[in-house]
Amino acid sequence: MTVEILYFDGCPNHDELLPRLRELLVRSGVDGDVGLRRIESHEQAVREGFLGSPTVRVDGRDVDPTSSARDDFGLKCRLYETDQGLRGVPPDEWIVAAITGASA
Repeated sequence: MTVEILYFDGCPNHDELLPRLRELLVRSGVDGDVGLRRIESHEQAVREGFLGSPTVRVDGRDVDPTSSARDDFGLKCRLYETDQGLRGVPPDEWIVAAITGASA
């Protein structure tokens, strides 16, 4: 299983997400590490389908269940619309669902 955080330099949210993501892997019983991939240009953002920083992907799929309907790629901070309002990181439930679904 490949777990990645895509980000751009200056994003305030990817640093706090990394240890939490590692903890969620352990709690889910998944042996794996988290890769970091820096997005450096608008062109790269479009090529990578980058919806903003931070983006979490498990086996190449965004953990946000609504991401496939979006095409607003670019170098920007990402906000996630959740039941608790807008957040700068995806909810744990989305990440766990992606991790456990990929490991099944």
